[in-house]
Parts: sequence; structure tokens; C-alpha cells
Amino acid sequence: MASSLAITFVAILHLLFMVLEMFFWTRPLGRRIFGLSQELAGKTAALAANQGLYNGFLAAGLIWGLLSDQHATAISAFFLSCVIVAGVFGAITVKRSILFIQALPAAMALALLLSG
Repeated sequence: MASSLAITFVAILHLLFMVLEMFFWTRPLGRRIFGLSQELAGKTAALAANQGLYNGFLAAGLIWGLLSDQHATAISAFFLSCVIVAGVFGAITVKRSILFIQALPAAMALALLLSG
């Protein structure tokens, strides 16, 4: 039960990331959250939308794992591992806080999943 709640939380985070990156990147909310100037947001909007789509795929995979009758643990573990790798890479290449916002919740969910 705890792992399902943690996986749900990570999936919701990635759905929110998707919405922010695909639909709010150039708007005041998105620019404020990501610390972007209007000019930079405009120049990088297509990249952000692509990134948002990938976050949507991660959320879809996590939801698939939650709803699956077969191989649920393997599916969830795979997608949580993808989130962790993406979070670590983002922390190294973009901003350290990504480690705590993205990778840490996924790592905690993976630990709960594998311990249960």
C-alpha cells in the first residue's frame, strides 16, 4: 500500500511536470517556476514541450505499473529507475535541486516497492 501511494505521488509529479513544460513554459507561472526570462522561455519552448512529453511517458509507465495485474513490480521498478536516472542526470547537468524534486521521491518509492 505504501509503495502504491509513493508511486502514485511520483506519477502525479511527472504529470505536473508535463503540464508545466508543455503548456506553461512561456507563461508567467512556468517562467517563475523554472526561473526563465520571457526571451529564453520563447527560445526553448519546443525543447520544453519535448521534455514534457517524456515526463508524460514516465507518468504513463508508472500508472501502467499501478494498474497492471501481471509484472506490476517489474514495470514499476523499471519506470521508477528511469525517473531516478533522469533526476540524477538533471541534477548533474541542469540544477542540483532536481535530485531532490525528481530522483529522491522515485528512489523512496522504489525502496518501498522492493522492500514489500
